[in-house]
Amino acid sequence: MSGQERTLGRRRFLGYVLAAGTLTVAAELGESVTPSRAEAAVPSLPEPSEVYDLNDLLTDAALLTANLISIQINADGTASFALPRAEVGQGITTSSAMLVAEELDLPLDRVHITLADARPELLFNQLTGGSNTTISTYTPIRVAAAVARVRLLEAAADVLGEAVSNLTSSAGVITSRSGASVGYGELAVKAASKTTVGVAVTLKDPSTFTVIGTPRSRIDARDAVTGRKQFAMDLDIPGALPTMICRPPTINGTVRSVQNLATVQAMPGITDVVAVSTGVAVRGRTFGQCIDAVRALQVSWGPGTEDSASDATVLQDLREAELPLVVPPLPLLTKAVDKRFTFHFASNSALEPNGAVADVRSDSAEIWAALKSPVVAQEQIAARLGLPVAAVTVHVVQGGGSFGRKLFFDAALEAAEVSKAMGKPVKLMWHRTDDFRQGRTHPMATSRVRATYSLGQVLSFEQRHTSVATDFSHGLGEIITALAAKLPVGDLGFSETIFTLTQQTPYQFGVTTQLLNEVDKGFNTGSMRNIYSPNVRCAQELVVDQLAKGMGKDPYHFRRDFLKDARARAVLDKVAAVGSWGRSMPAGTAQGIAVHPEYHGFVAVLAEIDCRPQTTGRQIPDAYTGPRVTKIVCAVDVGLAVNPRGLEAQMMGGIMDGIAVTLSSGLHLQNGHFLEGSWDNYFYTRQWNTPPELHITVMPPTTGKPGGAGELAVAGTMAAVACAYGRATGTLPTTFPINHDGPLGFDPLPTVPPVPASPTDGLSRAY
Repeated sequence: MSGQERTLGRRRFLGYVLAAGTLTVAAELGESVTPSRAEAAVPSLPEPSEVYDLNDLLTDAALLTANLISIQINADGTASFALPRAEVGQGITTSSAMLVAEELDLPLDRVHITLADARPELLFNQLTGGSNTTISTYTPIRVAAAVARVRLLEAAADVLGEAVSNLTSSAGVITSRSGASVGYGELAVKAASKTTVGVAVTLKDPSTFTVIGTPRSRIDARDAVTGRKQFAMDLDIPGALPTMICRPPTINGTVRSVQNLATVQAMPGITDVVAVSTGVAVRGRTFGQCIDAVRALQVSWGPGTEDSASDATVLQDLREAELPLVVPPLPLLTKAVDKRFTFHFASNSALEPNGAVADVRSDSAEIWAALKSPVVAQEQIAARLGLPVAAVTVHVVQGGGSFGRKLFFDAALEAAEVSKAMGKPVKLMWHRTDDFRQGRTHPMATSRVRATYSLGQVLSFEQRHTSVATDFSHGLGEIITALAAKLPVGDLGFSETIFTLTQQTPYQFGVTTQLLNEVDKGFNTGSMRNIYSPNVRCAQELVVDQLAKGMGKDPYHFRRDFLKDARARAVLDKVAAVGSWGRSMPAGTAQGIAVHPEYHGFVAVLAEIDCRPQTTGRQIPDAYTGPRVTKIVCAVDVGLAVNPRGLEAQMMGGIMDGIAVTLSSGLHLQNGHFLEGSWDNYFYTRQWNTPPELHITVMPPTTGKPGGAGELAVAGTMAAVACAYGRATGTLPTTFPINHDGPLGFDPLPTVPPVPASPTDGLSRAY
C-alpha cells in the first residue's frame, strides 16, 4: 500500500491447535507500516529506510517460523508462554503478557511468561534487537491467544449445552446467557487436540481493547525490588563454582605464559587455574578468593590487536578514510554549511556484570546466560566444543541491562571454554573493569555533513559517516548470517546494509545522500542503545540548526517547515508547546530542539541546558559536574503503545543515556587500552546531572500496530542537548562527549590513575 499506512483491524487469521495433553495453540502472520510523506518545494527522494527498514527485515524474517510460537492453557486456568526473546529490563515480558491477556480474556496476573531456551528451528525468530520484539510478535501472539479462546468457547459450548454465539468470555471464565459458567482450567484438556488442526480466528478490534494500550506495572516488579528475581549469577547449578579471568593489559592481548601457576593453585579456596583464549581462568569457592587469585597471577602477555592505538591515531585513520562529498557550493548562487563531528568510544557495559554458567561434559553441554541471540550462541558454542548442536542446551536467563551488549555471547562462549578446560561446572563473572577495557564499545566515528541552500530552500544534504567497524558477528541471530558478517567482504556489506536500512534524513532537503565507510576491525565493538543513529542524527540536527541560523529562521519553525511526515511534525509541535519553546532565558542557558524518526516511530525532544560558570564549576566530591540539563520534554509516537507506562520508562532511560553520551560519558584510548575502568571514572548521568524537570508525552495511537521505541530517545536527546549547548555557549559542539577534551576548563578524568602494567590492579578499583 504505497504512500499509505497499513493498520491491523478485525481481519481473519489462521492459527493452529497443536497435539498436546492440554490446550496448546500456535499462530503466525505479521504486518509492517509504511510512513506517509509531505510535499516540499525541493522534495527529497524517499530513502531506503523510509520504504523498508531493518525492523521490516527482522519482522519479515520472523514470519517464517511464527507458527512455532505457542501458548498453553493449564489445568489451573492460567496461560503459559515461553517468549523466544530476551528480557533484559526493557519490559517485554509484561507487554507480551498483555497481548495474551487481551485476546484470551484472561487477567494479566494469570498469564505466566518465561524465556524460551535456544530453539534452532526458529532461525531468525529468536533475535532480540532493533526494538523489534513487540513489532514482530504482536500479531502472532495475539493470533495464538485468539485461537485458544475460540477452542475454549467451543469446548464450553459442549459442556454447557449452548451455542458458541450464546457464550461470552471474561476473566478466565466462559458464561452462557442463562448464567451457567465454566472456567478455562476445567476446559483445558477438553479443548486440546490429538492432532494439529487449523483454526480461523478474528482478532479483537482495537476499539474494544481493555488491556493493550493501558498503562500497566511490570509483572516482575515485585520480584525485582524484593531481590527474588534471578539472574545468571543467582542460579544454583550443582557444582558450578565462582570463576573469573585475569585478562591482558591491552585489547585482545594473549597469554604467553604463567610464571606462578602452582602458587596460585595452592591459594585458599582455589580449585583450578587454566589458560584459555582470553586470559587465565581461576575457579574458587567464592568470588573473593577468585579476585585474590587474579591479583596474584604473574602472566607474560602477548600483543593484542590495538597495542599502538590511541584516540589520536584512530581519529587520523578515520579522517583518512572519509568518503568525498560531491556537491560543491556555487559562489554567488548558493551558500553551504560544512561541518565535521567526532564521536569518541563509549562503553556498552550494562549494570549487571557480564556472566554465564556452563556445565560442559564429554558428550554434552548446558549453558545459562542472558542472551539476545541464543540460537547462534548455541551453534557457535557447539562448534567451539566440537559437539553436535543438539548436544548443547542453552537456557536464556533474564538480564540486568543490555542496550545491545547481550547480542554478544562472549561470556557464554568463554564459560563453555573454561568449563571444558577444567572439566567442571563454572559460574563465570566478568569484573567491571573487564567490560570497560575488554568488553564491547560503541565505536569511535566521524560524521561530515555538507548542506547547500539558496532562496530559502535546502538544495542538497550530504553526510559521510566514517566509523571504526561495528561488529555484527551475531548476524540476524543464526549461524549463516553470523558467518557472513565475519567474512572479509561480507562484514562491510553487512554494515552497509544495516546503515542503509536504519539511517534517514527526516527533512525535504533536496538531493540527500548518506554513505558509510568503516575501518579497523581490531576493537570489540557493538550496537549500544542503537547502531549508528545517535551519532548520525546528532550531526544532522546540529547542521539543521546552522541552516536555520544561516537562513534567519527559528530552529523549531525551520524544522517544522521541512519535515516530511505529519507524525514528525506532531511530536515536534507537542514538545514546543509543552516546553514553551522560545521563552526568555538567562545568558548562558538555552533551549535546543530535535526530532528523530526510526523503525516507524517518531520522537521529538526539547532540552534546556545551563552552561553558566556557577553551574559548570559547582563542586561535588569525586564527581564530574559540568553543564547541567535542567529540563527535558519528550513526545514519542510509536503508533500503538502496548504498555504506555513501559514506554515512558524506556524513554526515561534513553534520555539519561542521551545526556551521558553528549556531555560526559566517553572512553579514552591510550596505547592499546582504555583508561576508564568503572563507573567512578566513566561519567554516566548522575543524580546531580539529571534534569529536575522531565516531561514525557506518549502520543495517541496513530496506527494499528506498535513501532520501535527503545532507540528513539537516545538519538533525539543527544541531538537536542547538543543543539541547546551550542545555543547556550555560542559555540557549535563538534566533539562528543563534549567534555572529552576539557573544553570548559575542567579535568575530563579527575579520578583515573595511571594504567598499571598488569591488569590485575584494575580489579582493586572495580571492587
